[in-house]
Amino acid sequence: MKLYYLGLTIFIFLIFGCAESTNNEQISETEHEHHTEQAEKPKKKSLSPRTQAMANIGDTHVHVDYSAPSVRGRVVFGGLVAYDNVWVTGAHSATSIDFSTDVEIDGQVVKKGKYAFFTIPNKEEWTLILNENYEQHLADDYDAALDIIRVNAKIKTLEEPVETLTYEVNDNEMSVAWDKVKVNLPIKSKG
Repeated sequence: MKLYYLGLTIFIFLIFGCAESTNNEQISETEHEHHTEQAEKPKKKSLSPRTQAMANIGDTHVHVDYSAPSVRGRVVFGGLVAYDNVWVTGAHSATSIDFSTDVEIDGQVVKKGKYAFFTIPNKEEWTLILNENYEQHLADDYDAALDIIRVNAKIKTLEEPVETLTYEVNDNEMSVAWDKVKVNLPIKSKG
């Protein structure tokens, strides 16, 4: 009789043990599916995607790396971008400009290398700035003592607004256009 009860007890433990194991396996599968679903969700598209502009000016390759915000119905200059303040001239990380050889800007030689590009917008002209610290967020760490060059540039009012901030490099200059404003930075290759 003792054997009968012993066998029955072992049988009951086995049944409950298997049932609990099955439940744990189902939970693990559910959790796994849950994690998989989260991993498959598409990432939210950036409203200011990172982009580039590049071309050769003479023997110099000029490469601009920037985040490109859009107007999206906002007042840009004098609103989103304050007048008379240093602006990263993009969004997020500092806009950078890289010269493959020495260049001449406004009669001054700028050594080959990578620089941050900042501006100080105004209603009639902008101050265009190359700064040594190209690895910074917005203008949070901007230090005027690290400026390589500052150039004043008259703005050009555009007839057709430019929705997304756009840099272009062509034969002898780099330009920045956004909303109804465009400015140019003349560049001569010294390479």
